[in-house]
Amino acid sequence: MIDFTGKKFGLISLGCDKNRVDSEKALAIISSRGGVITNDAEDAQILIINTCAFLNEARKEAIETVLEYAAYKSKNLEKLVVTGCLPQKFVGETFPALTEADVFLGTNDYDKLFEALEKSYESGRVNFVGTGDGSCVINRVVTTPLHYAYLKIADGCNNRCTYCLIPKIRGRYQSYPIEKLLEEVEALGDVSELILVAQDVTRYGVDLYGQKKLVDFLRKVTTCGNINSVRLLYCYPDMIDDELIAEIRDNPKIIKYIDIPLQHSEDVILKLMNRPAGREKYLKLIEKLRNEIPDIAIRSTFIAGFPTESEESFEGLCSFIRQAKLNNCGFFAYSREPDTAAFKLKGQLPYCVKKKRVKKLYEIQREISRETLEKLVGSSVKVVCDGIDYGRGCFVGRAYFQAPEIDGKVYFNAPSAEQGKYYKVIINGTDGYDLFGRTEDYCNE
Repeated sequence: MIDFTGKKFGLISLGCDKNRVDSEKALAIISSRGGVITNDAEDAQILIINTCAFLNEARKEAIETVLEYAAYKSKNLEKLVVTGCLPQKFVGETFPALTEADVFLGTNDYDKLFEALEKSYESGRVNFVGTGDGSCVINRVVTTPLHYAYLKIADGCNNRCTYCLIPKIRGRYQSYPIEKLLEEVEALGDVSELILVAQDVTRYGVDLYGQKKLVDFLRKVTTCGNINSVRLLYCYPDMIDDELIAEIRDNPKIIKYIDIPLQHSEDVILKLMNRPAGREKYLKLIEKLRNEIPDIAIRSTFIAGFPTESEESFEGLCSFIRQAKLNNCGFFAYSREPDTAAFKLKGQLPYCVKKKRVKKLYEIQREISRETLEKLVGSSVKVVCDGIDYGRGCFVGRAYFQAPEIDGKVYFNAPSAEQGKYYKVIINGTDGYDLFGRTEDYCNE
């Protein structure tokens, strides 16, 4: 049996924040076995690459990353481990082709990491995909700035959107037990901002308890003394009900922010996507949220260039964006993914058309964002400090309407500021995406 105590482990996490949580749990498993975690890949003896496979571009990035770091075997690197979504879905293709990697693990196989490594040290390359039990790991080595953390409350998806590979990669929706999640939250220590994530957080509990339990969980997690605030990402539109809206409105610890991936606005396209509701229901939902929670920030994502998307459908989407006036949006060109229902649809559009449409959508949203942010110039905004931007020579943080990594930031000058603390920042400008300002006690003389 190999003694891994003192072995230096590195980990590179690709893809989404849900992948990041998996990576953090893997690091905790490594630490529990006496492994030493290093941030320097050149120093690592065992390097783990946690991959994304949602889109072809993500798969390409994953393979290129493996090939890049395989070169480190001429230095200290002894074993290269590939885990996550890429081997989970495509191990049949990647294991025989990606010979630079020594160990392959899937999304639920982290409990088999050391067994797989031992086998690899003994007999060479090994495929352990599908051998783990997917047990809920409580401990994590948090890789975000210490004042905020993600909490993955469920895995998998039942929605079966025709463009999406997630159900084929992650399987059916699986909620984690409330008591286990609360243990995980307690182990995180003091957190200014806890960000709830899942493929669909609003469906939480349906599989495990027979009914939606997100509101119950929100009430429990916001009573935890170590949690200052909670942010909601990835709320499926048809699952947002009056109870959830009231909880966001009335619970002072819940940030008045919601991410609702709408993906399109036009009924004909939404039907082909196997998405719920439609344009008018979406607009009514947005109106209801704003009526019930006047200051709520709403974020969404949209796909441009889905098969059969005509000029009329695209202009309808542009019109919807102008009418909805959401705080933040992400726009993506449709990616034709094998093993999805949309792959077989007729009316596939050229890549250049899809990219042109994405560009136009961003131009529309940029003007909406600029108009929204310019209204804040001259006002005082509560900002959490995320750290220092040395390139700009100032502090950087976020207001409540800005989630980490996906929305804009607030750059501000202050005599001093501490990461994770909140400051009142007087806004004196915007570039249409970020805000710029200073604290009241800052004097530029």
